[in-house]
Amino acid sequence: MKYKGFGSSKVLGVKVLPFCLFAFLLFSLSGCIEEYEADISSEDSDLLVVEGAICSGKLNKFILSRTQTVNSHYAPRMVTGAKVSVRGSDGSEYTTQEADGYYSCMIDGLNPDVGYYLHIETDGEVYESEPQIPLRTEGITEVVGVQYTPESNIDVLVTPAEPFDPDKVIYYSWTYDETWEVHPDYTTIWYFDTENMVPVYDPHQFPERGWKDASGTEILVASSQGYQGQHIQSLKLYDVDRGKERVFYRYSGLVHQRAISKAEYEYELARRQAGSEMGGLFTPLPSALPTNIHCLTSKKHVIGFVGCALNTSEYRFFLNAENYSIHRPQNKDSRKWLEGCTEWDCCRMVLEEGMYLCEWEDERYKPNGQLRTAWAYDYQLDVRLRNAYLEKPDFW
Repeated sequence: MKYKGFGSSKVLGVKVLPFCLFAFLLFSLSGCIEEYEADISSEDSDLLVVEGAICSGKLNKFILSRTQTVNSHYAPRMVTGAKVSVRGSDGSEYTTQEADGYYSCMIDGLNPDVGYYLHIETDGEVYESEPQIPLRTEGITEVVGVQYTPESNIDVLVTPAEPFDPDKVIYYSWTYDETWEVHPDYTTIWYFDTENMVPVYDPHQFPERGWKDASGTEILVASSQGYQGQHIQSLKLYDVDRGKERVFYRYSGLVHQRAISKAEYEYELARRQAGSEMGGLFTPLPSALPTNIHCLTSKKHVIGFVGCALNTSEYRFFLNAENYSIHRPQNKDSRKWLEGCTEWDCCRMVLEEGMYLCEWEDERYKPNGQLRTAWAYDYQLDVRLRNAYLEKPDFW
């Protein structure tokens, strides 16, 4: 079996394999001559997979899916039509709305003295996570981008605020979102008027820049054990490739920090161990992974861990290209140049080739002079055709 999941994890900066590869490794043997057929009971097949956490003051999202066999070529089998809600030991309940296996509900505030759990009803079974008192999360003191050599990528380092209790080990989980500025391959201040057969000055026909967004697919978890006063400092979350579009101009990251329990931390460690053992004979089956979700109506196993946080902390940071050694490849001029062209040639470039005028160098008034023009396609001039949007982000 394998689980086609939605992300991967890091533990102290070491990436944990995504669940889709992780579960494949669980049931595969590497380096064996004879084919091995794993003896997997029915209790270890078609497992419910639960992803998400209960968090105060934000939209909570939970993903439900099922494990699939190793030879399956289909996308993750999402669990639809389930009844999913967040419940509290005080009788409170937050009912989710579903969209193709994604279940969400807004929780404005959690009571720090109430235990909360996830309740799921699907396929005639009832599942619940263990009630948890919401954990307080420290703020974030700083997130910085550091480039140790001109040839290295940019490491993103986080320093949480001083812990509430410096004598107690703290466990954290981090995720992040990205936004970056993009520019077109070429700019133009001209367009060719095919009716009047002349170039027209227009510097605003294409946007000069745009923005793109992405969400990090990795989760990093870490323990404060070993840090003085349990205060984690300058921990690497991820790195940004200095040769990618993300940092050619300006980049922004939004880091989300959540305090997690020791049990959730150990769940992530178990995922890491199972993935790193490369599907060996002694690799545990998914049903052996620690979990706080249980089936109340049968002995069915569940994959996942639902944490609970009283708050999450966020920190936005920026990377400006001029402050780092950015490797931006100098691409060969891919515009189409016409030497000694005529207005009719220009008209053909617009009407037949679908190209746009970039350069107009008219030397015909000089002895032996000629008209020289350059042309580009719209995707080279318009960032919207590269999936960028034009509305400037409020935080930019």
